[in-house]
Amino acid sequence: MNNEIHEGGCACGAFRFRASGKPRRVSLCHCMTCRRVHGSAFGAYAIFARDDVEMSGRLETWRSSEEGRRHFCPVCGSVAYMEYASHPEVDLPLGAFDQTGIFEPVYELWCTHREPWLPAGVRTEYPEDRPK
Repeated sequence: MNNEIHEGGCACGAFRFRASGKPRRVSLCHCMTCRRVHGSAFGAYAIFARDDVEMSGRLETWRSSEEGRRHFCPVCGSVAYMEYASHPEVDLPLGAFDQTGIFEPVYELWCTHREPWLPAGVRTEYPEDRPK
């Protein structure tokens, strides 16, 4: 049994989370939505089973695709997490964790939109979404 607890939250502290154990996977996403939502060249996420994450605080939700829901703090606007309707998972942004360096991405999605100045071939790459 893995009893690691990883905490984090939004920039202003109005939203908090506690993730138990290890993530199912850790990734970088270069899709245009992640780029725009994060205001960066990519989004970086630790994906946990939904039942392994406790959350507190008020959030707003934006339906970013047919399946995708992005949740954000209405006070500071920070990305809190994202989820897909058909998956019992929560994608927590790496930058929202209280500690740094605890998870390393093992694959990248939507590399067709990756900035050319970012290194290629560092981890498994998918041109678009990963196979299910």
